[in-house]
Amino acid sequence: MRIALVTDAWQPQVNGVVRTLQTTLGHLAAMGHMVQAITPLDFNPIACPTYPSIRLALRPGRGVAKRLAAFQPDAIHIATEGPLGHAARRYCLRQRRPFTTSFHTQFPEYIRLRVPIPLRWTYAYLRWFHGAAVRTLVPTPTQRDHLLARGFQNLRVWSRGVDLALFKPADPVDYKIEYALRSPVAIYMGRVAVEKNIEAFLDLANRHAKVVIGEGPDLARLRTKYPHALCLGPRYGSDLAQHLAGGDVFVFPSRTDTFGLVLLEAMACGLPVAAFPVQGPVDVVAHGETGFLDEDLGRACDRALGLSRDACRAVASRYSWRSCSADFVAYLAPREAPVAMARADLKAAYDPPPARPQA
Repeated sequence: MRIALVTDAWQPQVNGVVRTLQTTLGHLAAMGHMVQAITPLDFNPIACPTYPSIRLALRPGRGVAKRLAAFQPDAIHIATEGPLGHAARRYCLRQRRPFTTSFHTQFPEYIRLRVPIPLRWTYAYLRWFHGAAVRTLVPTPTQRDHLLARGFQNLRVWSRGVDLALFKPADPVDYKIEYALRSPVAIYMGRVAVEKNIEAFLDLANRHAKVVIGEGPDLARLRTKYPHALCLGPRYGSDLAQHLAGGDVFVFPSRTDTFGLVLLEAMACGLPVAAFPVQGPVDVVAHGETGFLDEDLGRACDRALGLSRDACRAVASRYSWRSCSADFVAYLAPREAPVAMARADLKAAYDPPPARPQA
């Protein structure tokens, strides 16, 4: 199958969405599919204000249409709601091509943390964007139920995997980072931004040494505000995995993630998880077996330390990227799929959303 994937999330971003898409594309190619990613790198992108690692394509409509027409894909998947996603959506509607989308992030909640925009407005916009798709893929059953309650339709659960060869328990000989810190060592890994709620971790008054791995717009501020914490910045590949495996407990303070790919990576390294009992952790962490979920994050850290590292590894090993990639293909909408879309429906899907959408 010829598969086109259109995404605004791509390198140089380092996050779970980019890793998910890149890993999936690699598995699709290995499965014999011909894949083409349309990304900001195709359009001389500009840096997003306040978040320079996010690159945005300016007015990419003609370029996206040209690339899709030349590639002639059997299926088109739109991964994000940015400029490229909008351009691909317009192309599909004009050409009467079925397409699928995916919901990766709690975009309304992220916006609300920065700008006082009512959640119902941004959810109305997202219902409009994804409503024209044959199917919208979501990472967990909890996310599916959350969106169903907000009026979304045609949702399918597309889970995630973990690279067990890369993320593995510490080896005392050649695969272990020894932190020059007091024990136990609590680690956060991920994007360093306000929506990740990292200060809830760094403010904990407990005996854990605190390590932050990752980059983002809040990194410099957190280094200044929390000099007692070891903020390492970004790490990659085996260096990242070794730093992760050298910890004793993984702390995930986010309340807005849809999945939390880092949860699987930490558990694959044998680290039990401490997190809030919210969407993402409740789907991924086996409470009392691979982690503890508690509104008291410090208590969750203390209780998680007594859990089996082998059990964490065993649960993570159930998540296969190849299996997830096969599910992705099964959910696609090939061009020969029937599209029951009357002219009025097409106009409603193509027209821009109302300026002040209602829930």
